Amino acid sequence: MAFTKIANGTVYDPANGIDGQIRDLWISDGKIVASPTDPSVVPERIYDLTGLIVMPGGVDMHAHIAGPKVNVARKLRPEDHRDSRPVPRTRLLRSGTLGSTPTTFTTGYLYAGLGYTTVFDAAIPPLGARHTHEEFHDTPVIDKGFFVLVGNNHYLMDQLAKGESERVRAFCGWLLHATRGYALKVVNPGGVEVWKQGKNGMTGLDDTVPGFDVSPRQIVSSVARTADELKLPHSAHIHCNQLGMPGNWTTTLETMQAIEGFRGHFTHIQFHSYGGGPGDQGTFRSQVPELAEWVNGHPNITCDVGQVMFGDTTSMTGDGPLGYFLHRVTGRKWFNGDTECEGGCGIVPIEYKEKSFVNALQWAIGLEWYLLVRDPWRVAMSTDHPNGGSFLAYPEICALLMSRDYRREVLKRLPTKLRDRCALPELDREYTLNEIAIITRAGPARILGLCNKGHLGIGADADIAVYTPSDDRKAMFELPRYVFKGGKLIVESGEIRLAPYGPTLVSRPGYDEGAIPHIRQWFEAAYTLQFDNYAVGDEYLTHGETVVPLRD
Repeated sequence: MAFTKIANGTVYDPANGIDGQIRDLWISDGKIVASPTDPSVVPERIYDLTGLIVMPGGVDMHAHIAGPKVNVARKLRPEDHRDSRPVPRTRLLRSGTLGSTPTTFTTGYLYAGLGYTTVFDAAIPPLGARHTHEEFHDTPVIDKGFFVLVGNNHYLMDQLAKGESERVRAFCGWLLHATRGYALKVVNPGGVEVWKQGKNGMTGLDDTVPGFDVSPRQIVSSVARTADELKLPHSAHIHCNQLGMPGNWTTTLETMQAIEGFRGHFTHIQFHSYGGGPGDQGTFRSQVPELAEWVNGHPNITCDVGQVMFGDTTSMTGDGPLGYFLHRVTGRKWFNGDTECEGGCGIVPIEYKEKSFVNALQWAIGLEWYLLVRDPWRVAMSTDHPNGGSFLAYPEICALLMSRDYRREVLKRLPTKLRDRCALPELDREYTLNEIAIITRAGPARILGLCNKGHLGIGADADIAVYTPSDDRKAMFELPRYVFKGGKLIVESGEIRLAPYGPTLVSRPGYDEGAIPHIRQWFEAAYTLQFDNYAVGDEYLTHGETVVPLRD
Protein backbone atom coordinates (compact mmCIF):
# COMPACT_ATOMS: atom_id res chain seq x y z
CA MET A 1 0.00 0.00 0.00
CA ALA A 2 1.44 3.38 -1.04
CA PHE A 3 1.25 6.33 1.34
CA THR A 4 1.57 10.12 1.15
CA LYS A 5 2.23 12.07 4.32
CA ILE A 6 1.06 15.64 4.98
CA ALA A 7 3.34 16.60 7.86
CA ASN A 8 3.40 19.31 10.54
CA GLY A 9 0.47 21.36 9.21
CA THR A 10 -1.70 23.52 11.48
CA VAL A 11 -4.98 21.70 10.96
CA TYR A 12 -8.49 23.18 11.10
CA ASP A 13 -10.93 20.27 10.91
CA PRO A 14 -14.06 21.36 12.79
CA ALA A 15 -16.02 18.17 12.08
CA ASN A 16 -13.45 16.29 14.15
CA GLY A 17 -12.98 18.96 16.81
CA ILE A 18 -9.52 20.02 15.59
CA ASP A 19 -9.03 23.78 15.90
CA GLY A 20 -5.54 24.87 14.88
CA GLN A 21 -3.59 21.83 16.07
CA ILE A 22 -0.33 20.67 14.49
CA ARG A 23 -1.08 17.28 12.96
CA ASP A 24 0.14 14.81 10.37
CA LEU A 25 -2.23 13.37 7.78
CA TRP A 26 -1.67 10.07 6.03
CA ILE A 27 -3.20 9.37 2.63
CA SER A 28 -3.62 6.15 0.69
CA ASP A 29 -5.76 5.36 -2.35
CA GLY A 30 -7.34 8.82 -2.30
CA LYS A 31 -8.51 8.61 1.33
CA ILE A 32 -7.36 9.83 4.72
CA VAL A 33 -6.08 6.79 6.63
CA ALA A 34 -4.76 6.07 10.11
CA SER A 35 -1.06 6.54 10.71
CA PRO A 36 0.70 3.23 10.07
CA THR A 37 1.66 1.40 13.25
CA ASP A 38 4.59 -0.29 11.55
CA PRO A 39 7.61 2.01 12.01
CA SER A 40 9.22 0.59 8.88
CA VAL A 41 6.50 2.07 6.66
CA VAL A 42 7.93 4.95 4.63
CA PRO A 43 5.64 7.26 2.64
CA GLU A 44 6.36 7.69 -1.05
CA ARG A 45 6.04 11.46 -0.68
CA ILE A 46 6.17 13.80 2.32
CA TYR A 47 4.90 17.38 2.20
CA ASP A 48 6.31 19.37 5.11
CA LEU A 49 3.68 22.00 5.86
CA THR A 50 5.32 23.57 8.88
CA GLY A 51 3.76 26.98 9.50
CA LEU A 52 0.97 26.43 6.95
CA ILE A 53 -2.79 26.16 7.54
CA VAL A 54 -4.51 22.92 6.51
CA MET A 55 -8.25 22.65 5.88
CA PRO A 56 -10.53 20.21 4.04
CA GLY A 57 -11.27 21.07 0.43
CA GLY A 58 -14.01 23.67 0.05
CA VAL A 59 -17.62 22.69 -0.61
CA ASP A 60 -19.87 25.10 -2.52
CA MET A 61 -23.42 23.91 -1.96
CA HIS A 62 -25.23 26.46 -4.12
CA ALA A 63 -23.93 27.75 -7.45
CA HIS A 64 -24.95 27.81 -11.10
CA ILE A 65 -22.17 26.21 -13.14
CA ALA A 66 -23.81 23.96 -15.76
CA GLY A 67 -26.97 23.18 -17.67
CA PRO A 68 -29.22 25.03 -20.12
CA LYS A 69 -29.62 28.22 -18.09
CA VAL A 70 -25.90 28.75 -17.62
CA ASN A 71 -25.16 28.01 -21.26
CA VAL A 72 -27.75 30.55 -22.42
CA ALA A 73 -26.18 33.15 -20.11
CA ARG A 74 -22.81 32.55 -21.75
CA LYS A 75 -24.37 33.22 -25.16
CA LEU A 76 -26.42 36.19 -23.95
CA ARG A 77 -23.32 38.02 -22.70
CA PRO A 78 -20.49 37.81 -25.25
CA GLU A 79 -19.16 41.09 -23.87
CA ASP A 80 -18.71 39.42 -20.50
CA HIS A 81 -16.21 37.02 -22.07
CA ARG A 82 -14.57 39.48 -24.48
CA ASP A 83 -13.76 41.83 -21.61
CA SER A 84 -12.10 39.16 -19.49
CA ARG A 85 -8.67 37.61 -19.76
CA PRO A 86 -8.88 34.31 -21.70
CA VAL A 87 -7.45 31.12 -20.25
CA PRO A 88 -4.93 29.84 -22.81
CA ARG A 89 -4.63 26.22 -23.82
CA THR A 90 -1.53 24.39 -22.61
CA ARG A 91 -0.37 20.80 -22.68
CA LEU A 92 -2.36 20.32 -19.47
CA LEU A 93 -5.19 22.88 -19.57
CA ARG A 94 -8.02 23.48 -22.01
CA SER A 95 -8.77 27.02 -23.16
CA GLY A 96 -11.71 29.01 -21.87
CA THR A 97 -12.99 32.39 -20.83
CA LEU A 98 -13.71 34.05 -17.50
CA GLY A 99 -16.40 36.63 -16.74
CA SER A 100 -19.42 36.07 -14.52
CA THR A 101 -20.23 32.77 -16.25
CA PRO A 102 -16.89 31.07 -16.92
CA THR A 103 -16.76 28.26 -19.45
CA THR A 104 -16.80 24.67 -18.23
CA PHE A 105 -13.08 24.00 -18.16
CA THR A 106 -12.33 27.36 -16.59
CA THR A 107 -14.94 26.80 -13.87
CA GLY A 108 -13.13 23.70 -12.65
CA TYR A 109 -9.72 25.37 -12.74
CA LEU A 110 -10.93 28.47 -10.87
CA TYR A 111 -12.63 26.52 -8.10
CA ALA A 112 -9.53 24.37 -7.66
CA GLY A 113 -7.42 27.51 -7.54
CA LEU A 114 -9.38 28.66 -4.47
CA GLY A 115 -9.11 25.31 -2.72
CA TYR A 116 -12.65 24.15 -3.56
CA THR A 117 -13.10 20.53 -4.58
CA THR A 118 -16.89 19.92 -4.48
CA VAL A 119 -19.62 22.06 -6.10
CA PHE A 120 -23.38 21.66 -6.61
CA ASP A 121 -25.49 23.28 -9.31
CA ALA A 122 -28.60 24.48 -7.58
CA ALA A 123 -31.41 24.40 -10.15
CA ILE A 124 -31.72 21.97 -13.03
CA PRO A 125 -35.04 21.19 -14.78
CA PRO A 126 -35.31 17.42 -15.32
CA LEU A 127 -35.41 17.96 -19.09
CA GLY A 128 -32.04 19.70 -18.76
CA ALA A 129 -30.38 16.82 -16.93
CA ARG A 130 -28.66 15.39 -20.01
CA HIS A 131 -27.27 18.80 -20.93
CA THR A 132 -26.01 19.22 -17.37
CA HIS A 133 -24.23 15.87 -17.33
CA GLU A 134 -22.62 16.77 -20.66
CA GLU A 135 -21.24 19.98 -19.16
CA PHE A 136 -20.12 18.08 -16.05
CA HIS A 137 -18.12 15.91 -18.47
CA ASP A 138 -16.11 19.03 -19.39
CA THR A 139 -15.75 20.47 -15.88
CA PRO A 140 -12.44 19.25 -14.46
CA VAL A 141 -11.17 18.66 -10.95
CA ILE A 142 -14.27 19.20 -8.83
CA ASP A 143 -16.79 16.58 -7.76
CA LYS A 144 -20.23 17.87 -8.68
CA GLY A 145 -23.94 17.22 -8.45
CA PHE A 146 -27.20 19.07 -8.99
CA PHE A 147 -30.61 19.71 -7.45
CA VAL A 148 -33.70 18.81 -9.50
CA LEU A 149 -36.47 21.40 -9.90
CA VAL A 150 -39.88 20.16 -8.72
CA GLY A 151 -41.64 23.24 -7.29
CA ASN A 152 -43.58 23.98 -10.49
CA ASN A 153 -43.75 20.47 -11.91
CA HIS A 154 -47.17 19.78 -13.41
CA TYR A 155 -47.35 16.14 -12.36
CA LEU A 156 -46.38 16.94 -8.79
CA MET A 157 -48.93 19.76 -8.52
CA ASP A 158 -51.64 17.64 -10.17
CA GLN A 159 -51.15 14.74 -7.77
CA LEU A 160 -50.75 17.02 -4.77
CA ALA A 161 -54.07 18.70 -5.52
CA LYS A 162 -55.70 15.26 -5.65
CA GLY A 163 -54.26 14.28 -2.29
CA GLU A 164 -52.02 11.59 -3.80
CA SER A 165 -49.08 12.06 -1.45
CA GLU A 166 -47.76 8.53 -2.07
CA ARG A 167 -47.62 9.21 -5.81
CA VAL A 168 -45.83 12.50 -5.11
CA ARG A 169 -43.23 10.60 -3.09
CA ALA A 170 -42.83 7.89 -5.74
CA PHE A 171 -42.55 10.51 -8.48
CA CYS A 172 -39.82 12.43 -6.65
CA GLY A 173 -37.87 9.25 -5.97
CA TRP A 174 -38.18 8.12 -9.58
CA LEU A 175 -37.19 11.59 -10.83
CA LEU A 176 -33.93 11.56 -8.88
CA HIS A 177 -33.09 8.20 -10.44
CA ALA A 178 -34.12 9.30 -13.93
CA THR A 179 -32.05 12.51 -13.85
CA ARG A 180 -29.19 11.17 -11.73
CA GLY A 181 -29.74 14.16 -9.50
CA TYR A 182 -28.96 14.73 -5.84
CA ALA A 183 -31.76 16.65 -4.10
CA LEU A 184 -35.19 18.22 -4.57
CA LYS A 185 -35.38 21.95 -5.30
CA VAL A 186 -38.33 24.33 -5.24
CA VAL A 187 -38.08 27.77 -6.88
CA ASN A 188 -40.89 30.26 -6.31
CA PRO A 189 -43.22 27.27 -5.80
CA GLY A 190 -46.27 27.67 -8.01
CA GLY A 191 -45.25 31.20 -8.98
CA VAL A 192 -43.25 30.22 -12.05
CA GLU A 193 -46.25 28.30 -13.38
CA VAL A 194 -48.45 31.37 -12.80
CA TRP A 195 -45.91 33.41 -14.77
CA LYS A 196 -45.96 30.89 -17.62
CA GLN A 197 -49.72 31.36 -17.78
CA GLY A 198 -49.20 35.06 -18.48
CA LYS A 199 -49.82 36.43 -15.01
CA ASN A 200 -47.59 38.26 -12.51
CA GLY A 201 -45.96 35.22 -10.97
CA MET A 202 -44.98 36.97 -7.73
CA THR A 203 -47.39 34.85 -5.75
CA GLY A 204 -48.07 34.81 -2.03
CA LEU A 205 -47.82 31.64 0.00
CA ASP A 206 -51.55 30.96 0.01
CA ASP A 207 -52.45 32.01 -3.53
CA THR A 208 -53.88 29.27 -5.73
CA VAL A 209 -52.06 28.17 -8.87
CA PRO A 210 -54.63 28.40 -11.70
CA GLY A 211 -55.50 25.06 -13.20
CA PHE A 212 -54.02 23.04 -10.34
CA ASP A 213 -55.96 24.12 -7.23
CA VAL A 214 -52.83 24.02 -5.09
CA SER A 215 -50.95 26.73 -3.16
CA PRO A 216 -47.23 27.43 -2.74
CA ARG A 217 -47.61 26.53 0.93
CA GLN A 218 -48.87 23.06 0.00
CA ILE A 219 -46.07 22.58 -2.54
CA VAL A 220 -43.20 23.55 -0.25
CA SER A 221 -44.48 21.63 2.77
CA SER A 222 -45.10 18.55 0.60
CA VAL A 223 -41.60 18.62 -0.92
CA ALA A 224 -40.02 19.09 2.53
CA ARG A 225 -41.98 16.11 3.85
CA THR A 226 -41.15 14.04 0.78
CA ALA A 227 -37.39 14.71 1.07
CA ASP A 228 -37.48 13.47 4.66
CA GLU A 229 -39.63 10.44 3.85
CA LEU A 230 -37.22 9.47 1.06
CA LYS A 231 -34.35 9.92 3.56
CA LEU A 232 -32.43 12.05 1.09
CA PRO A 233 -28.94 13.13 2.15
CA HIS A 234 -29.97 16.78 1.72
CA SER A 235 -33.24 18.35 2.79
CA ALA A 236 -35.62 20.19 0.49
CA HIS A 237 -33.68 23.09 -1.05
CA ILE A 238 -36.08 26.05 -0.88
CA HIS A 239 -36.08 29.26 -2.94
CA CYS A 240 -39.02 31.14 -1.43
CA ASN A 241 -41.71 33.11 -3.21
CA GLN A 242 -41.30 36.88 -3.65
CA LEU A 243 -37.53 36.81 -4.18
CA GLY A 244 -36.05 40.31 -4.19
CA MET A 245 -39.34 42.06 -3.38
CA PRO A 246 -39.53 44.66 -0.58
CA GLY A 247 -41.54 43.21 2.29
CA ASN A 248 -40.80 39.61 1.31
CA TRP A 249 -39.46 38.69 4.76
CA THR A 250 -42.96 37.84 5.97
CA THR A 251 -43.34 35.29 3.16
CA THR A 252 -39.96 33.85 4.10
CA LEU A 253 -40.95 33.52 7.75
CA GLU A 254 -44.28 31.92 6.83
CA THR A 255 -42.45 29.44 4.60
CA MET A 256 -40.11 28.52 7.44
CA GLN A 257 -43.14 27.97 9.64
CA ALA A 258 -44.86 25.93 6.93
CA ILE A 259 -42.23 23.17 7.04
CA GLU A 260 -42.42 22.74 10.80
CA GLY A 261 -41.48 19.17 11.67
CA PHE A 262 -39.36 18.64 8.55
CA ARG A 263 -35.89 19.66 7.44
CA GLY A 264 -35.53 22.58 5.07
CA HIS A 265 -32.61 24.46 3.56
CA PHE A 266 -33.39 28.10 2.70
CA THR A 267 -31.15 29.23 -0.08
CA HIS A 268 -29.74 32.68 -0.98
CA ILE A 269 -31.57 33.87 2.12
CA GLN A 270 -30.22 37.42 1.68
CA PHE A 271 -32.62 37.96 -1.24
CA HIS A 272 -35.58 36.96 0.95
CA SER A 273 -34.97 39.18 3.98
CA TYR A 274 -36.33 42.56 2.92
CA GLY A 275 -38.69 44.82 4.81
CA GLY A 276 -40.63 47.72 3.37
CA GLY A 277 -43.31 48.26 0.80
CA PRO A 278 -43.29 47.67 -2.96
CA GLY A 279 -41.40 50.36 -4.87
CA ASP A 280 -40.84 52.45 -1.73
CA GLN A 281 -37.14 52.97 -0.97
CA GLY A 282 -38.19 55.03 2.03
CA THR A 283 -39.23 51.86 3.85
CA PHE A 284 -36.79 49.33 2.34
CA ARG A 285 -34.81 47.81 5.21
CA SER A 286 -33.24 44.67 6.63
CA GLN A 287 -35.39 42.18 8.54
CA VAL A 288 -32.55 39.76 9.20
CA PRO A 289 -32.73 40.03 13.03
CA GLU A 290 -36.30 38.74 13.05
CA LEU A 291 -35.61 35.91 10.61
CA ALA A 292 -32.30 34.93 12.22
CA GLU A 293 -34.08 34.69 15.57
CA TRP A 294 -36.44 32.12 14.06
CA VAL A 295 -33.57 30.17 12.51
CA ASN A 296 -31.62 30.23 15.78
CA GLY A 297 -34.58 28.66 17.55
CA HIS A 298 -35.40 25.99 14.93
CA PRO A 299 -32.66 23.43 14.27
CA ASN A 300 -34.59 21.91 11.36
CA ILE A 301 -33.63 24.96 9.26
CA THR A 302 -30.31 25.66 7.52
CA CYS A 303 -29.46 28.35 4.99
CA ASP A 304 -26.87 29.71 2.61
CA VAL A 305 -26.51 33.44 2.22
CA GLY A 306 -26.37 34.54 -1.43
CA GLN A 307 -24.01 37.39 -0.54
CA VAL A 308 -24.16 40.39 -2.86
CA MET A 309 -20.75 41.73 -3.88
CA PHE A 310 -20.20 45.01 -5.69
CA GLY A 311 -19.47 44.81 -9.40
CA ASP A 312 -20.84 43.52 -12.68
CA THR A 313 -22.38 40.05 -12.85
CA THR A 314 -25.25 38.08 -14.38
CA SER A 315 -28.53 37.26 -12.71
CA MET A 316 -29.74 33.82 -13.71
CA THR A 317 -32.57 32.14 -11.92
CA GLY A 318 -35.22 29.47 -12.30
CA ASP A 319 -37.55 32.24 -11.15
CA GLY A 320 -38.74 33.59 -14.52
CA PRO A 321 -40.85 36.49 -13.18
CA LEU A 322 -37.91 37.74 -11.13
CA GLY A 323 -35.81 37.87 -14.30
CA TYR A 324 -38.43 40.04 -15.96
CA PHE A 325 -38.67 42.31 -12.90
CA LEU A 326 -34.89 42.89 -13.01
CA HIS A 327 -35.12 43.63 -16.74
CA ARG A 328 -37.71 46.30 -16.04
CA VAL A 329 -35.66 47.79 -13.21
CA THR A 330 -32.31 47.81 -15.02
CA GLY A 331 -33.42 48.32 -18.62
CA ARG A 332 -30.84 45.75 -19.69
CA LYS A 333 -31.32 42.86 -22.09
CA TRP A 334 -33.30 39.90 -20.88
CA PHE A 335 -33.84 36.24 -21.64
CA ASN A 336 -36.81 34.19 -20.50
CA GLY A 337 -37.21 30.46 -21.02
CA ASP A 338 -39.87 27.87 -20.20
CA THR A 339 -39.30 24.15 -19.76
CA GLU A 340 -42.47 22.33 -20.79
CA CYS A 341 -44.18 20.95 -17.66
CA GLU A 342 -41.30 21.65 -15.30
CA GLY A 343 -40.25 25.27 -14.80
CA GLY A 344 -38.65 28.30 -16.40
CA CYS A 345 -35.81 30.77 -16.05
CA GLY A 346 -34.81 34.41 -16.44
CA ILE A 347 -31.38 35.87 -17.24
CA VAL A 348 -30.34 39.54 -16.98
CA PRO A 349 -26.96 41.33 -16.75
CA ILE A 350 -26.76 43.27 -13.50
CA GLU A 351 -24.34 45.55 -11.70
CA TYR A 352 -24.25 46.08 -7.94
CA LYS A 353 -22.99 49.58 -7.11
CA GLU A 354 -21.60 50.95 -3.87
CA LYS A 355 -23.43 54.24 -4.46
CA SER A 356 -26.77 52.50 -4.79
CA PHE A 357 -28.64 52.43 -1.48
CA VAL A 358 -30.52 49.26 -2.45
CA ASN A 359 -27.37 47.40 -3.53
CA ALA A 360 -25.49 48.56 -0.43
CA LEU A 361 -28.30 47.33 1.79
CA GLN A 362 -28.29 43.97 0.02
CA TRP A 363 -24.55 43.70 0.74
CA ALA A 364 -25.13 44.50 4.40
CA ILE A 365 -28.07 42.09 4.73
CA GLY A 366 -25.93 39.20 3.54
CA LEU A 367 -23.23 39.91 6.12
CA GLU A 368 -25.89 40.20 8.83
CA TRP A 369 -26.93 36.61 8.15
CA TYR A 370 -23.42 35.28 8.76
CA LEU A 371 -23.09 37.34 11.93
CA LEU A 372 -26.55 36.86 13.45
CA VAL A 373 -26.97 33.10 13.01
CA ARG A 374 -25.32 31.91 16.17
CA ASP A 375 -24.42 28.41 14.97
CA PRO A 376 -22.05 28.57 11.96
CA TRP A 377 -22.91 24.94 11.15
CA ARG A 378 -26.29 26.15 9.91
CA VAL A 379 -25.23 28.96 7.58
CA ALA A 380 -23.13 28.25 4.48
CA MET A 381 -21.10 30.64 2.36
CA SER A 382 -22.55 31.41 -1.06
CA THR A 383 -22.96 34.27 -3.50
CA ASP A 384 -25.60 32.29 -5.39
CA HIS A 385 -22.95 32.39 -8.12
CA PRO A 386 -23.23 34.40 -10.28
CA ASN A 387 -26.41 36.11 -9.01
CA GLY A 388 -24.92 37.99 -6.06
CA GLY A 389 -21.41 37.85 -7.49
CA SER A 390 -18.81 35.34 -8.59
CA PHE A 391 -17.60 32.53 -6.35
CA LEU A 392 -14.20 34.21 -6.79
CA ALA A 393 -15.45 36.70 -4.17
CA TYR A 394 -15.31 34.08 -1.38
CA PRO A 395 -11.89 35.24 -0.11
CA GLU A 396 -13.22 38.79 0.15
CA ILE A 397 -16.21 37.55 2.17
CA CYS A 398 -13.85 35.68 4.49
CA ALA A 399 -11.95 38.93 5.07
CA LEU A 400 -15.16 40.84 5.82
CA LEU A 401 -16.31 38.23 8.31
CA MET A 402 -12.97 38.03 10.10
CA SER A 403 -12.51 41.79 10.57
CA ARG A 404 -15.03 44.16 12.12
CA ASP A 405 -12.74 47.07 11.22
CA TYR A 406 -12.62 46.06 7.57
CA ARG A 407 -16.43 45.94 7.41
CA ARG A 408 -16.61 49.40 8.90
CA GLU A 409 -14.11 50.75 6.39
CA VAL A 410 -16.36 49.55 3.58
CA LEU A 411 -19.44 50.96 5.33
CA LYS A 412 -17.85 54.43 5.26
CA ARG A 413 -18.02 54.37 1.45
CA LEU A 414 -21.71 53.42 1.33
CA PRO A 415 -24.83 55.65 1.48
CA THR A 416 -25.21 57.06 5.00
CA LYS A 417 -28.91 56.19 5.31
CA LEU A 418 -27.89 52.54 5.22
CA ARG A 419 -26.95 52.79 8.89
CA ASP A 420 -30.56 53.33 9.95
CA ARG A 421 -31.91 50.42 7.91
CA CYS A 422 -29.80 47.50 9.10
CA ALA A 423 -28.00 46.10 12.12
CA LEU A 424 -24.58 45.60 10.51
CA PRO A 425 -22.84 48.75 11.87
CA GLU A 426 -23.47 47.53 15.42
CA LEU A 427 -22.27 43.95 14.93
CA ASP A 428 -18.85 43.30 16.48
CA ARG A 429 -18.60 39.56 15.88
CA GLU A 430 -15.48 38.40 14.06
CA TYR A 431 -15.16 34.93 12.60
CA THR A 432 -12.27 32.68 13.57
CA LEU A 433 -10.39 30.47 11.13
CA ASN A 434 -12.27 27.52 12.60
CA GLU A 435 -15.61 29.18 11.84
CA ILE A 436 -14.46 29.98 8.30
CA ALA A 437 -13.63 26.30 7.88
CA ILE A 438 -17.17 25.48 9.04
CA ILE A 439 -19.11 27.76 6.70
CA THR A 440 -16.97 26.96 3.64
CA ARG A 441 -16.31 23.26 4.18
CA ALA A 442 -17.54 21.27 7.15
CA GLY A 443 -20.96 22.92 7.39
CA PRO A 444 -22.00 22.62 3.73
CA ALA A 445 -20.81 19.01 3.69
CA ARG A 446 -22.90 18.21 6.77
CA ILE A 447 -25.96 20.04 5.42
CA LEU A 448 -25.63 18.09 2.16
CA GLY A 449 -25.18 14.78 3.95
CA LEU A 450 -21.72 14.18 2.45
CA CYS A 451 -20.06 11.88 4.95
CA ASN A 452 -16.72 11.79 3.09
CA LYS A 453 -16.40 15.52 2.42
CA GLY A 454 -15.63 18.58 4.51
CA HIS A 455 -13.44 16.83 7.07
CA LEU A 456 -10.04 15.18 7.44
CA GLY A 457 -10.92 12.17 9.57
CA ILE A 458 -10.14 8.57 8.69
CA GLY A 459 -12.13 7.51 5.63
CA ALA A 460 -12.63 11.03 4.30
CA ASP A 461 -11.78 11.87 0.71
CA ALA A 462 -8.26 13.30 0.73
CA ASP A 463 -9.39 16.69 -0.60
CA ILE A 464 -7.15 19.21 1.17
CA ALA A 465 -6.48 22.94 0.89
CA VAL A 466 -3.31 24.46 2.34
CA TYR A 467 -2.95 28.20 2.95
CA THR A 468 -0.08 30.48 3.97
CA PRO A 469 -1.04 32.47 7.10
CA SER A 470 -1.44 36.18 6.53
CA ASP A 471 -3.10 39.15 8.20
CA ASP A 472 -4.44 39.91 4.72
CA ARG A 473 -7.17 37.28 4.83
CA LYS A 474 -8.38 38.00 1.31
CA ALA A 475 -4.93 37.40 -0.16
CA MET A 476 -4.47 34.34 2.01
CA PHE A 477 -7.63 32.58 0.75
CA GLU A 478 -7.16 33.73 -2.85
CA LEU A 479 -3.91 31.82 -3.30
CA PRO A 480 -3.60 28.42 -1.60
CA ARG A 481 -0.06 27.09 -1.26
CA TYR A 482 -1.23 23.60 -2.17
CA VAL A 483 -4.49 21.91 -3.10
CA PHE A 484 -4.86 18.14 -3.07
CA LYS A 485 -7.70 16.23 -4.74
CA GLY A 486 -8.04 12.57 -3.82
CA GLY A 487 -4.58 12.78 -2.29
CA LYS A 488 -2.91 14.07 -5.46
CA LEU A 489 -1.35 17.51 -5.75
CA ILE A 490 -3.44 19.50 -8.24
CA VAL A 491 -2.53 23.13 -7.43
CA GLU A 492 0.74 24.62 -6.24
CA SER A 493 1.03 28.36 -5.60
CA GLY A 494 -1.73 29.15 -8.07
CA GLU A 495 -0.51 26.85 -10.83
CA ILE A 496 -2.58 23.85 -11.91
CA ARG A 497 -0.31 20.79 -11.72
CA LEU A 498 -2.89 18.12 -12.49
CA ALA A 499 -6.44 18.30 -13.82
CA PRO A 500 -8.31 15.08 -13.02
CA TYR A 501 -12.07 14.73 -13.43
CA GLY A 502 -14.18 14.14 -10.35
CA PRO A 503 -17.32 11.99 -10.32
CA THR A 504 -20.95 13.08 -10.22
CA LEU A 505 -22.58 12.85 -6.78
CA VAL A 506 -26.08 11.34 -6.83
CA SER A 507 -28.72 10.06 -4.43
CA ARG A 508 -30.70 6.88 -5.04
CA PRO A 509 -33.75 6.74 -2.76
CA GLY A 510 -36.12 3.82 -2.72
CA TYR A 511 -39.57 4.44 -4.18
CA ASP A 512 -42.75 2.59 -5.12
CA GLU A 513 -42.16 1.33 -8.67
CA GLY A 514 -45.87 0.49 -8.86
CA ALA A 515 -46.47 4.21 -9.53
CA ILE A 516 -44.47 4.15 -12.79
CA PRO A 517 -47.37 3.10 -15.11
CA HIS A 518 -49.39 6.10 -13.92
CA ILE A 519 -46.42 8.45 -14.34
CA ARG A 520 -45.79 7.04 -17.82
CA GLN A 521 -49.43 7.47 -18.90
CA TRP A 522 -49.55 11.05 -17.67
CA PHE A 523 -46.13 11.84 -19.12
CA GLU A 524 -46.87 10.63 -22.63
CA ALA A 525 -50.06 12.69 -22.73
CA ALA A 526 -48.26 15.88 -21.65
CA TYR A 527 -44.66 15.93 -22.96
CA THR A 528 -43.19 16.34 -26.42
CA LEU A 529 -40.90 13.33 -26.01
CA GLN A 530 -41.46 9.72 -25.14
CA PHE A 531 -41.21 8.50 -21.56
CA ASP A 532 -38.57 5.91 -22.51
CA ASN A 533 -36.27 8.67 -23.81
CA TYR A 534 -36.44 10.76 -20.64
CA ALA A 535 -34.06 9.06 -18.21
CA VAL A 536 -30.31 9.77 -18.29
CA GLY A 537 -28.35 6.67 -19.28
CA ASP A 538 -25.01 5.38 -18.07
CA GLU A 539 -23.34 6.78 -21.18
CA TYR A 540 -23.57 10.29 -19.68
CA LEU A 541 -21.46 9.40 -16.66
CA THR A 542 -18.11 9.52 -18.39
CA HIS A 543 -16.21 10.25 -15.17
CA GLY A 544 -18.22 7.93 -12.96
CA GLU A 545 -20.67 8.61 -10.19
CA THR A 546 -20.70 8.30 -6.42
CA VAL A 547 -23.97 7.27 -4.77
CA VAL A 548 -24.17 9.13 -1.46
CA PRO A 549 -25.78 7.10 1.35
CA LEU A 550 -29.29 7.99 2.46
CA ARG A 551 -29.90 9.31 5.95
CA ASP A 552 -30.74 6.82 8.67
